[in-house]
Amino acid sequence: MISLFMDPLITFLQQRLEHPLPGKSSQLAMAPEPVTGNTRRRPMTPAGDARQSSVLILLFPNDHQKWELILTLRTPSINHGGQISLPGGRAESGERPLQTALREAREEIGIPSQDVTVIGQLSELYVSHSNNQVVPVVGYLPERPRFSINPAEVEEVFAIELDSLLHKKNLTVEDWNLRSHTYRVPYWDVHQVPLWGATAMILHELLDLYREFLDAS
Repeated sequence: MISLFMDPLITFLQQRLEHPLPGKSSQLAMAPEPVTGNTRRRPMTPAGDARQSSVLILLFPNDHQKWELILTLRTPSINHGGQISLPGGRAESGERPLQTALREAREEIGIPSQDVTVIGQLSELYVSHSNNQVVPVVGYLPERPRFSINPAEVEEVFAIELDSLLHKKNLTVEDWNLRSHTYRVPYWDVHQVPLWGATAMILHELLDLYREFLDAS
């Protein structure tokens, strides 16, 4: 097992998340782009009535001492159903972002909040389709957790190696019809369902930090 308190990546992220982050420039690298000029680009500035939400990027070491992160496939009947997402949801009254992220992870996939060590936050991302301002919270566990899925929200929970997002063979770009317009959509082909949209945009910023770590190692 990796000694987490001495692990170089965790130490790097703890320090790096205290400094200015790549933000929108990194997020937009995985944003769907309109193919035609008369199609509106993705809004990145939150509306005045945007709802506050949080997601949890939860890292853990596998048996080969490689870092993995947890993803969920949302139940088809809910908002953004059938898509890959990070555990998370809307804030309840008076909650801080990390409280929301930990609560949602507990409710959705059964991760005890006290088991998670939170190390910081990535840049916020505005999701205009659902009018949510999303705060990505980063944390880790000492080993692969046991999951308890809430079927009302989650159809499947799975994990992917962080390194898999670096492989060019897993990155694909296609033209999709989204809400009656054609968009060029980048996505990671790491599951039977594409990893795209807001989740991919959030993870791309983490991936840029991971590249910084690898370059400095």
